[in-house]
Amino acid sequence: MTVGHAADPVPPPGDDREVVVTGLGAYSPLGGDAPATWNALLRGVSGVRRIEAKWADELPVRIAAPVALEPAERLAKHELRRLGRVQQLALLAAREAWADAGAPETPPERFGVAVSSGGGGVGSLLDQYDVLRERGWQRVSPLTLPMYMANGPAAWVSLEFGAAAELHAPASACASGADALARGRELIRSGQADVVLAGGADAMIHPVVVAGFAAMRALSRRNDDPKGAARPFDVARDGFVLGEGAGIMVLESAGHAAGRGARVYAELAGAGRSADAHHIANPDPSGAGAARAMRRALADAGAAPGEIAHVNVHATGTPMGDAAEAEALCQVLGPDLGNASVSATKSLTGHLLGAGGAVEAVITALTLHHGLAPPTANVDEPDTALPDGVLRAVVRGQAGALPEGAAAALSNSFAFGGQNVSLVLRRPRRPLDAVNRTSPGPVHA
Repeated sequence: MTVGHAADPVPPPGDDREVVVTGLGAYSPLGGDAPATWNALLRGVSGVRRIEAKWADELPVRIAAPVALEPAERLAKHELRRLGRVQQLALLAAREAWADAGAPETPPERFGVAVSSGGGGVGSLLDQYDVLRERGWQRVSPLTLPMYMANGPAAWVSLEFGAAAELHAPASACASGADALARGRELIRSGQADVVLAGGADAMIHPVVVAGFAAMRALSRRNDDPKGAARPFDVARDGFVLGEGAGIMVLESAGHAAGRGARVYAELAGAGRSADAHHIANPDPSGAGAARAMRRALADAGAAPGEIAHVNVHATGTPMGDAAEAEALCQVLGPDLGNASVSATKSLTGHLLGAGGAVEAVITALTLHHGLAPPTANVDEPDTALPDGVLRAVVRGQAGALPEGAAAALSNSFAFGGQNVSLVLRRPRRPLDAVNRTSPGPVHA
């Protein structure tokens, strides 16, 4: 695709500063696409299982949440050879999102990419180190560094779709996917792009990574009960379950989407970031940093706390992390969360690290689109040390209907290093049926 020279971008006027979601892609432990992931969530299906590889037998943690469908079943042989696993997952989710949006036509210089990864292709790098030790440098792949680089997933998405406006890969650990969505929104609102493929991917189920997290005591050790291991807000929670996957959204200016009659799932209405400045791995127990990110997201969206009808929480199932987020929610939304429902979807997907915030944003968009909040698994005995309003808000057992006219939802992502990112998604301002009739892409039911 030939890229021409465009004039310097100027901020778009009026409604074109509204950023909408027109395509969804998810490659997750629950399914090979967004509809399969969504439907599994509603049924309470868990993607956590025993690690079958022999290397896990020597480790204290032998469970994880790998993707439900191996990339080899969807990719060509040459793609499997030249792409690291994280890049494979990102490309598959991007292809789904692009098709779902109806493959919008836009000049390359008005089309951007913001796709992040918490660890990049660290698995590919470690595998090639094994090749170096066992077979010598001559057998090391010449693609080792392209497979490893942190912007590799974003780069391959840009190459495949011809996106030339900008390419971003924010390094924000477990908040990377959400941070990339925030950056994609900023590219459109600043006038630098009309369309952005944005999200996150991670693939770090590797012996060194599992061993490292286990050494930190960050992972659940419920090896005999994989499906019951991820326990957000439960009194017996003992850490998160490591997962992998990718989540990608097609973001568009509202004007561009309306001009082509696109179906709109939601508006990406606001984004807020903050830093705890507290500890390299543990959250600030006061929840102040997380609360600041949520307040900034609400302010950016021009939304009042009372408009939030649902929260997809970060809630990994660690003792300190869940407690800090619960405190922050009460600080921002009030002790009863303003009657907002809460879904902790990592209880079923596991923690997808840098992909987590992106997949959860996809889930949040579908929550608003369908008016259904996915259930949270494994809250068998709620931790009564946590705020009562949060515990009562958690959706358990089966999916819960959102209130009639529910307008907006929060999606939270917090990370090692003290990075916090919150997103506000809002139901489309244009009537859904008006845009749905002319959408060229498939509908995620």
